[in-house]
Amino acid sequence: MTGASAAAALLMGIPGTARADDTPVRPLAPYVVTADAINEPLAGQRGDPARGQVLLSERHRSLCILCHALPSGAAPLQGTLAPSLAGIGARLSEGQIRLRIVDMKRLNPSSIMPAYYSLYSGARTAPAWQDKPVLEAAEIEHLVAYLVTLKE
Repeated sequence: MTGASAAAALLMGIPGTARADDTPVRPLAPYVVTADAINEPLAGQRGDPARGQVLLSERHRSLCILCHALPSGAAPLQGTLAPSLAGIGARLSEGQIRLRIVDMKRLNPSSIMPAYYSLYSGARTAPAWQDKPVLEAAEIEHLVAYLVTLKE
């Protein structure tokens, strides 16, 4: 499915195929970017901080700790390519965190952070992930719910 046909399928409400782990892909929920934030939860659902904490540390699922460090070494082998997530809830609002996870490239086109909630497919996108989001809306909301708790 090409990017254009995936976008057309989403506009028509046709669900996607499956992600790399064979879970069905739901159409992307619409969202509104205001300045540097997405102020409303994706699909209207707030996340669970406990589930976000677990997801954040799942190096093969969320990928976060491949590049970011967590507060006080909460997981082994944390990344150093990107800013530490310690205190992110004090530095950024919930909406700002949400936009950075959804699509950091809207704020910084040269960012190496992937757009976690996008159907973008390019030369650096593995075939199994073409036209599929890295994370579902609920998973992003779980991450946001946890990250806003990181105040120190």
